[in-house]
Parts: sequence; C-alpha cells; structure tokens
Amino acid sequence: MSYLEMDIETLHEQLVAGKISSSDLVESSLDAIEAHDSDLNAFVTVNDQKALAAAVALDKQGIDPDNKLAGIPIAYKDNIVTKGVRTTAGSHMLDNFEPVYDATVVEKLENSGMINLGKTNMDEFAMGSSTETSYFKPTRNPWDLDRVPGGSSGGSAAAVAAGEVIAALGSDTGGSIRQPAAYNGIFGIKPTYGRVSRWGLIAFGSSFDQIGVMTRRVKDSAYILSAISGHDEKDSTSSKQAAPDFTQFISQDIKGLRIAVPDEFFGEGIDEEVKTQVEKGLQQLEQLGAVIDHVQLPYTKYCVPAYYVLASSEASSNLQRFDGIRYGFRAEDVKNLDDVYVKSRSEGFGPEVKRRIMLGTFALSAGYYDAYFNKAAQVRTLIKQDFEKVLADHDLIIGPTSPDTAFKLGENISDPLKLYFKDVLTISANMAGVPAASVPAGFDSHGLPVGMQMIAKRFDEGSIFKAASAFEAATEYYKEQPTFKGGAH
Repeated sequence: MSYLEMDIETLHEQLVAGKISSSDLVESSLDAIEAHDSDLNAFVTVNDQKALAAAVALDKQGIDPDNKLAGIPIAYKDNIVTKGVRTTAGSHMLDNFEPVYDATVVEKLENSGMINLGKTNMDEFAMGSSTETSYFKPTRNPWDLDRVPGGSSGGSAAAVAAGEVIAALGSDTGGSIRQPAAYNGIFGIKPTYGRVSRWGLIAFGSSFDQIGVMTRRVKDSAYILSAISGHDEKDSTSSKQAAPDFTQFISQDIKGLRIAVPDEFFGEGIDEEVKTQVEKGLQQLEQLGAVIDHVQLPYTKYCVPAYYVLASSEASSNLQRFDGIRYGFRAEDVKNLDDVYVKSRSEGFGPEVKRRIMLGTFALSAGYYDAYFNKAAQVRTLIKQDFEKVLADHDLIIGPTSPDTAFKLGENISDPLKLYFKDVLTISANMAGVPAASVPAGFDSHGLPVGMQMIAKRFDEGSIFKAASAFEAATEYYKEQPTFKGGAH
C-alpha cells in the first residue's frame, strides 16, 4: 500500500470497512521510512514503538466512522514539542531534550485519533531555506537526492513527497512551509497568523511563526487544518475567530474568482522556467473561470531586509532562554557562570543561528534600535497596507512560490545573503499576517517541481482551498511521483 496513491478519505473508508487497520498504516509508514530515509534523512526521531502501540489500541477500540483522521499517521516538524518524544529543533542545543507536555496542535490531532509517527528534520531553530543548517545533517530532496528539499520544514516536505507519511506539520516564519512544498511538489499551507495556536512551538520569530500543514492532496490539508485551528487560551496571539470546516471549499466552482498577479513577483531574479510554469497555471485558472488582473505591490522590494531585521531581533530575544542552565546542552569544562553561558551557547548553536542572534542583538541595541528595528517595523506596516489594498478588490494574489526550483546541496550554504533571497516571494505573507499556500504547478526541464503561491486576505483560507482544489483537479500534478535520482553519497 502506497501513500503516494491514497488520500485521507480513501484510507478512512478502508479503515471503517475493516479492509485495513491503523497498525497496517503505521507499519506501511515505517516500511517506507526504512526504504527511503537512509537516502533522505527526513526524520530525526522515528516514534516507532509508541506509534505502533497507539495504533493497536485504536484498532481494538474501533475507528470512529465520523472522524476522518482517526488512525492516520502524521509526522511533526522537530520544533513542535511532543510529550516524551525527543524534540531537537534541529540543534545540538536540544539534541537530548524530551518535553514534558504536548503542543496544542499535537494534543488536538491526538484527540482526533491521529498517530505521531515521529519528528522531521529542519534547519536549526527554523533558520534557513534548505534544511542544510540542521545539526543532524541535511535532508535530501526525493526528486533528486543531490538537491535540497528547501527549508526550514524540509524534513516534513521530503517525508510527504516520498510517501513516508501522508501528512506532516511544519512551521512557517518567512516561507518555511511553502518553499519546501514547492521544491518537493506537494501542497503546503500557512494559515492566517493566529488561526492556529503556537503553544508548544519552539519560537523563532513570535510575530511571524505559524504552524501549518503539508500533504500531497489539497483536501487532506483541509481536514487537518480544520482539526488544529481555533482559539487556545494558552496562546494570547491565537484568534477567537471561529474556524470553518475547510473541506466545504473543496471542489467549489471558481467562476468569477478575482486573482491579482503582482508584477513584482515576476521581476528580476525569477527563473524563466518557473515563470513559464506559473503563467501556464494562471492560464489554467482563467480557463476555469477566474478573472486575472495585473497589480503592483511596491513595498515588497523591502521585504527581505525588513524581515531579517525583525525576525532576527525576535530570535535574539527568544533564544536567550537557551543558557545551559535549565535544560538543553551545557558545556563541560567551565570555570564560572559566565563560562557556562558563553561556552554552552558557542558550542550549542550553529553558525546560522549565531549570525541571526548577532544581527538581531545589534538591531535592538541602543543607538541602532530606531535606525533598524523601528524602521523595519514601519516598513512592515506599509507592506501590510499594500496587501490590504490589493485584497480589498481581489480574492487571491498569485505568483511563483520560490524564485527557482530546488538547488544543489552545498551550492549556496556559504553565501547567507543568496540563501536569504530564496524567501523573497514568501516573506511578504508573514509580514502581513495573511494566509498563503504553495500548490504544485508542474516541472522544469530537469524534472524538478515548481510551486505556485496563492495568498488570501486574513482568515480567508477558504479561497485558497477553493482555487487550489480546482487547480489540482484540472492538472493532477499530484499523480507524478518522485524519482529518487542522483545521490551517489
């Protein structure tokens, strides 16, 4: 049985009919991990024993016919805390950390009967665009093992694309769900900021971070996002706005849907083949009845610098708690308290995390706060207003998800600025707090997946699901399966 040919609805029907059991699904996942993960390195921790035990217990109890998610295995990005299951955030700092509680999203999915299959690899503390900054070695892309899966949720994306699991959660601070979804040819959605509780997500940029879903099929994400959305008293930034059942938007007609295409998303630095595929995608949406306008988002050109000032400032503040005292890595051979702090942080954090802590601490320091942090916060407001203006007259903003397709491992890692610009098209949605998703939109001449980004107004994930499911039904790119080529390592 292959997850590459199944969706949650089919699996649910088979579970209810007794044709398969939850234990079969967990074993199928474990077999796929055994077959592929030595090449991919998508998982940091496989929760095999506990997952099998949970599946056996669920099989005994019987699958609830009204609950589509019961008995289905799911993987979690390794910055989402899981009680009693190691959670590392991809860092040496937390390489032996076992949380004592579950994140709200984990609790909600466990209550709906989903089974925690394990924790997926990621850029250290979610800082990166390639999953190469992980302490646990990089993850590889199942379409071409010599290439990156994107980041920072690269492990989740690769695990779903390779059929190791049907769904995985990721987190998105500046594109960390959408960019790897694009590079791996799957669907990935970052909901509106506040739609999903961040309680139990190891923080990087608290005003940007949002947990979201990665699946091959659009409807599968709709089921899972419906289950994890909603207000959480433990997270003061979570919205009180009630979440609809997102599956109701699947297969709706998109006739008359108004789409804005920003000129800035097709400008300099965007690969020609990516442009071509996304333009084809837009023509397809037009054929389905959508109406397309070309618009301007003038402030998006300031997105990357403003984002790296703000997100690094928040990271510098959030990462102060890793001090070698309470939990996490503590350096040996220390002579005094200063030594504990300095050595633990020097040895526990990797170079990219240190770079961002330094950048953020500088931006927040006296004398520079107004020049950098304040200015970036003002730019953020202008970007938000740009989006509000365009989305007042349109249902969706659409363009490429990433300027290119998956690049080779090691190609950009020594050039941080080049890597930062990989997020140039995704950051703006986090700056504005609006929902956005990446939908598979075909392949380039190397056979690598191209992603098309759909952005909607706040709390209007429904428009994304409507357009994405219509596009998916018309193109059926999800039927293409990864090739596992390359990778002589």
